[in-house]
Amino acid sequence: LTAPAVLEQLRALGVTTLSLLPVQHGAPDPHVAQLGLTNYWNYATLAYFAPDSRFASGDRGEQIGEFRAMVRALHRAGFEVLIDVVYNHTAEGDARGPLYSLRGIDGATYYRPDPAEPGEYEDFSGCGNTLDLRQARTRQLVLDSLRAWVSELHVDGFRFDLAPALARESTAFAPDSRFLRELVADPVLGGVKLVAEPWDARPGGHQLGAFPRPFSEWNDRFRDTARRFWRGDPGCIAELATRLGGSEDVFARSARPPQASVNFVTCHDGFTLEDLVSYAHKHNEANLEEGRDGAHENWSSGWGAEGPSDDPEVTRLRGRAKRNLIALLAFAQGVPMLSHGDEVSRTQRGNNNAYCHDSSLTWVDWSLDEPRREFLQFVRRAFALRRANPLFARERFLSGGDVTWLRPDGHEMTPDDWREPERRELGMWLHGEAAALLLVNAGARVRLFQLPPLAEGTRWRGLLCTACEPPSRVRGPSVRVAPRSCLWLGAERRAARE
Repeated sequence: LTAPAVLEQLRALGVTTLSLLPVQHGAPDPHVAQLGLTNYWNYATLAYFAPDSRFASGDRGEQIGEFRAMVRALHRAGFEVLIDVVYNHTAEGDARGPLYSLRGIDGATYYRPDPAEPGEYEDFSGCGNTLDLRQARTRQLVLDSLRAWVSELHVDGFRFDLAPALARESTAFAPDSRFLRELVADPVLGGVKLVAEPWDARPGGHQLGAFPRPFSEWNDRFRDTARRFWRGDPGCIAELATRLGGSEDVFARSARPPQASVNFVTCHDGFTLEDLVSYAHKHNEANLEEGRDGAHENWSSGWGAEGPSDDPEVTRLRGRAKRNLIALLAFAQGVPMLSHGDEVSRTQRGNNNAYCHDSSLTWVDWSLDEPRREFLQFVRRAFALRRANPLFARERFLSGGDVTWLRPDGHEMTPDDWREPERRELGMWLHGEAAALLLVNAGARVRLFQLPPLAEGTRWRGLLCTACEPPSRVRGPSVRVAPRSCLWLGAERRAARE
């Protein structure tokens, strides 16, 4: 992970924080092992204090030293390191699962008993068991483990898998649960980055926006809105604006800033970006579960074909769709998250639940052809523009003086405009010294956008276009935006003489 080529790639993308999938020592799921597959994502933790020996290159027992060396090298290179932690369940499965550790010590304390079925466990994880963080000794185990990863292994924070399962006091999620209160108040852990996956696997488990400060949360409403809007679904325009603005409706009620929203369009769980625009349906046959696994609704489209295609029009539309999604991610308030390999068009051949494959299906292919190389350059350019503009590092939500929402005719959006289900065009004008304007057109025809006026001595300049090279100078009062594309403009000072 700290090879020079990897660090160079991360720097060029503008990455500041790495969020690793689970690195605590795990065990293979017996069901997966029987199928001849593997626990590739490592979401079946066995030992909460130990880095997984499978990821170490040296002899057995060297994984702690190697993990520390990796974190030190990443810190020297300017990166934060977060790890994904799975405290909602363990590798022991349900009451008939393998006996590895906690069940043999005191299963009645460490796991939540099912009051309706004696001898069984409550299962909010979908994996057979749920750790009982209502119990003081279970909370002590988890908090001691977290402290060890900070103080001994020097990580900068955590992403909590299926986080609502950690805070169910009875059966309902409680934002003031004992575990969350103790975690936030802990003198070691209170100052690190805390990120919640704000849903678990049972009813009442979707809790986006319900976590307390200082948590950030994965924002699946951003993901779904961005996907649906660019796919051409009706009635998305108002929610698109809310997501671009940092999801104030979700996070302001807990007095958290836009940075509480971790915006993403893809992650490890689901389609890759390339597959999102190449498949209308999941293709999980290789998982040997007869297609029952993985999300059924992905808000995806193959843009005229299912899977690989040599049709130039299909290829053109797919490339534009990928660039559109990256442009929204780069322009939105909040913290953008990029799934590894998306910048080089990694594919899993339509598999949206590739947790059990350690093969070419899940690896990153670094042999880049020209389209993949061009897309990588686009992604770098999009996030470089974001990084260079202070308007995207706001610590407060946008107010009326910070942003103007525009129709193509240059007038502000009205309440009726926001309610129009077939409206697929919008301008987002961010005010300030480094003014920025995003013009989006998800429709099937070219739209002419009237440009808002700038202060004397400044003009609009094309910065990023998802359909073609952006215009270096916008000379007239309007600009054309191609079908199913967006254009990013910035304000620049006119030269004294042209």
